[in-house]
Amino acid sequence: LIHEAETNLSHAFRLRHIGPFQLEAAIQSAHVFGVRAGRVDYESIVSLYEGLLALAPSMGAAVGHAAALLEARGSAAALAVLEAPPFEIDDTYQPLWVVRAHALYGLGRDDEAGAALVRAIALTEDPAVRAHLESMAHERSR
Repeated sequence: LIHEAETNLSHAFRLRHIGPFQLEAAIQSAHVFGVRAGRVDYESIVSLYEGLLALAPSMGAAVGHAAALLEARGSAAALAVLEAPPFEIDDTYQPLWVVRAHALYGLGRDDEAGAALVRAIALTEDPAVRAHLESMAHERSR
């Protein structure tokens, strides 16, 4: 299935009409390639998200961009995007709070990070994700 997806993505890019779906697929492809290669190229993923935000700005794309920035350039870069997004962000969007918590922990702002993580847990409906976040909160509170 991965090979088929890559073939379809290559075909789509050869059409020279890049749209949001191609960029979303390219972001996923970069993640898959990175996992398979043992190193994810987060700078490339940042660039792909920037293209996606230019074509189809969305809350998910903004938070994904911040997550990629966190990995590529560090916590301060990610937090800057989360604190000054290109449009209004819904504060009930759970991934926002997870990325915010990671960025704040990276900056040593543990109290704020803990509060963001508590907010993320409260917004989490999936039991497995909730358990993971609760475990993270427990580890950080030690």
